[in-house]
This record gives sequence, C-alpha cells and structure tokens, in this order.
Amino acid sequence: MQNKKEKLIEKIVKKNYNNELEEILENKEFEENVKNLLLNLFYKIEAAYKDVETVKRDVKTKEEYIQSIIEIIKNNCDNIKIVRSNSEEAKILGKKTFLVQKDKKQIISYPIERKVLYAIAKIEKNDTIIKNKYFLIHKTLSDLINVGNNISMVEPLRDFNGFSWTTIPKEIESIEHNIIYQNLRMLVGNEFLNNWIQNKEFIIDYMELFKNELDKNFGKRREKEIIKIINKISILLYIKFEPEMQNGLKEAKKDLEEKLEKMQDREKFIEYITEEKRNKTEEIRKIDTTINNKELLKKEYLKRNETLPLEKKIFSIRILSEIMIREREKIFENIDELNKILNPQNFIMYKQEIEEKIDYLKLLDIENKQEEIEKLIIKIQKLFLICFTQKIIKAETKNEIIELIYSFRYYVLLPLTIDKKVIEEKSLNVKIQKVIKMLIDKAHEYKVINILSNNQEINFQILKNLFTVRIIKLEDIILKITKEKEKIYVQFFDENIFEEKIEIKLPENVEKGDLEIKFNKKMKLFN
Repeated sequence: MQNKKEKLIEKIVKKNYNNELEEILENKEFEENVKNLLLNLFYKIEAAYKDVETVKRDVKTKEEYIQSIIEIIKNNCDNIKIVRSNSEEAKILGKKTFLVQKDKKQIISYPIERKVLYAIAKIEKNDTIIKNKYFLIHKTLSDLINVGNNISMVEPLRDFNGFSWTTIPKEIESIEHNIIYQNLRMLVGNEFLNNWIQNKEFIIDYMELFKNELDKNFGKRREKEIIKIINKISILLYIKFEPEMQNGLKEAKKDLEEKLEKMQDREKFIEYITEEKRNKTEEIRKIDTTINNKELLKKEYLKRNETLPLEKKIFSIRILSEIMIREREKIFENIDELNKILNPQNFIMYKQEIEEKIDYLKLLDIENKQEEIEKLIIKIQKLFLICFTQKIIKAETKNEIIELIYSFRYYVLLPLTIDKKVIEEKSLNVKIQKVIKMLIDKAHEYKVINILSNNQEINFQILKNLFTVRIIKLEDIILKITKEKEKIYVQFFDENIFEEKIEIKLPENVEKGDLEIKFNKKMKLFN
C-alpha cells in the first residue's frame, strides 16, 4: 500500500494527458469526430491501464504507455480520417478496417477505437528492424515482432475496462503473432523488445543481442532451437498475411540455389561475385545521377507510382529521394557483404548460410502451411515451458515468485487458437502442470501462499485452479472450500469478481475424512 506522502507526490507530478492531447490536436487538422474518438480512447486507457500493469507485470508504466501514443500522434500522424461503412470514402479500405499510409502520415479507419489505436501503433514503426545481412528473416521476423507489438499495444483497450479482464480471441488481429510476441516478451523482457522496435539506426545489431540474451538466460542449445523455430514461423506467417510476396520468395530461392551451384566451382564463383560488385556499383551510379537531376527524378517518381497500388504510392518527389538514398545505403551494405565473401575465411561460412536460407525457403513447398504454423507454434510453447522452469529455479525472492505466478497465469490464459487457450492444449498439459507444481512448491517454500492441507497432492489440486481465474489482483483472493453431496469444491473471489465453483479431484489414496481442510470458511490465499 502507498503511504499518504507517496500518493500526494503522485498527484503533484501526474500529467493531465487530456490537456496535453487537446493541445496537440489543436495544431492538427483533425475533424471533430476524430478528436472525440481519441479523447474517449485515452479516457478508457487511463481507467484500465492499472489493471494491465497488475495482470501482465512486465509492461511499460501507464505514463510511458500514454506518452508513447501521444508522441506518435504528434510526430507521425498529420491526418486521421474516420469513414463510415458503405460510404464513398470507405471504398479505399476495400476489405480492410483501416489503412496506414506512412509516407503521407495518414490513417484512414472505420470508427472502431481499437483499430485506430492499432493503426497509431503501426504508423511509427520501421518496416525492417533487423539488418539486411540476415537475408529473408530481416523482413519476416521484423514483421512478426512489429505486428506482435501492435497487437500488444491495443490490449489495454481491447481486454480491460477498468473492472474486469476479458479476452475475446476474434478481436485479436492475429492470434499467431500475439502468442509468439508474448512468448518473446516473457523470455527476453518487454524493455528489450521495445528498444529493438524503437531502434531507428542499424548501428546496434539487435538480432545478435537477441541471440546473446537467449543464450545467457537459457543456454546455447535452447537459443538455437528458439531462433530456428521463430524464423520458420515468421516466414510462414509472412506468406499467410502477405500472399503476394510468395512469388518474390520463390525467385529468391531459385537465385540462392543457382548461387550454391556456382559455389561448387570456386573460381567461377569469384568471377560471379566480381560481376555482382560491378552491377551494384553501376546501380549506385544510376541512383546518384537520378537524385542529382530534377528531370530524371521526376521521371522515376512517375514511373514508380504507375505500378504502385493507391495505399503504397509515393507521396512526393522529396520522399522518393529519401527512399532512393536508403536504397543506395542498402546497396553499399550488399557490396560490403560481397567483399567479405571473397575472403577465403568467410567462404565456407557463407556457403553454410546459403544452405540454411534454402532450407528455410523450402517452407514455400509445404502444401498445408497453416498446419505447419500450428505445429511450430506448439513446438515453441514446449520450448517456452522448458525455459520458464529455469526462471522458477533461479527465483530467490518472494517478489520474484509472485511475478512468475502472475506471468504464468497470464501466459496460460492466452488464446492459442480462436477457440482454445494455452492451458486447454492437450499436448502441453503435462508440461504446464509441471510448471504449476513447481510454482506452487516454490511459493510454499518462500511463504508466498498459505498451505491449505498437509497433503501436497490436495494442495496442488486446489491451487492449480489459481492459474485459471481472472481476478485482477491475486493477492486479494479469498477462497472457500465446500463439500456438497460427497464432492469437494473450491471457490475464488474478491470484492468485485465471484468465480464459479470448481470441483476438486482428490487423489485416489486419500479418504475424504483425512483431508485436513477447513470447510465453509473464507481463507486468504496469499500471505
């Protein structure tokens, strides 16, 4: 509990976010309905975010979260346009519910608050947050992490209302992206992922840092397994949600196979690399010539816009110039990579990398890609559960154990599919129950929760239900155990939520008279 002095300080320093937002909106040419929608959106977040912090634990503070949204609106949104269904303006959306045009700093959306918030989260992100040297996954894994973060950003508005916590799977933009992102958040931490996403320069190699973080916490073997699976998932999800990219990936696979074939004759391969360098150098010369010639730049602008769909058209010649400068930088990076390949020490390593990329691209040949996605997601859950047991073993304080209990409760209640939560997946049941037992045993050891019976198995059968209740603050839980018609039930409740009675399955070797449980008495669960 906060003391009076702490509460007073909080009131003094607390920002009035509505005033700050209104001040920003005064300088934006937003229509009144947009301003009202945004103000209402912030009001709901203000009311709900305390519960988000309690349930998820490792998240931004409310102040950081709200401030980040305000900064995006201030710096990245020049126009937010709300359209009604069946209107002429809505035709631009097609089958989508919103449209983000980053180059125009514009969002077009139906009047759905969570969609507008998702679009705001999306508009400020770099499409690629991984260095180009990680060919293929630099796009697919970037997309996986970015989309997962967008979904996570919407969660306070989507699942919390200031009174309760309810997850409706059909309202999640992609259950697959969400479960993987939450896995990664709990493995390497919210701050690490946010720093990675917000990194606007490629000076830091976050992919390498990501591998190091996994290695440090869970060992090299687990790191390699996790990386391989999430890379594969990212490629399959990329194809699923961007099917038009599949042809480009097939071409990339063909090029890599040709390159691997050329590498069998080293002399010919060196000739090939030398020719590639010449071609890249010529590309740079053409870009420089175009950028420095207004007429050529205008022609390039018209040429590119002729083939681009409406939502991806280049907004101005100035923006085209910026795009071409970035393209030029990427070509220089490619030339650096080609120079490295020519080094004999790097030749074998490069060959292995090509073989690995081809192996990833073989995913394109899988007939039932959705089935493969589901298999890989189950695999990553099994790895996640192994890693989570290591977190429990390392926990040494009461606070660490409480954090882990909250985190695991949040995890097992995540949607795994549209109609199934993680805890309901049969193939994960044994591992999940093992983790729950470890947490309960550790919580008893450190006197985090009260012992209800001298029989460990009875304790487990009662307390495992703690991980399925959606009472926001676990420390407030009161439980009552009752006996009705020779059946034993447990009930969890606090002042706001009253959970249904849950039947307790007793061990076969325990007689009901030996339970050593106080029936019909309300008991506090946490010490």
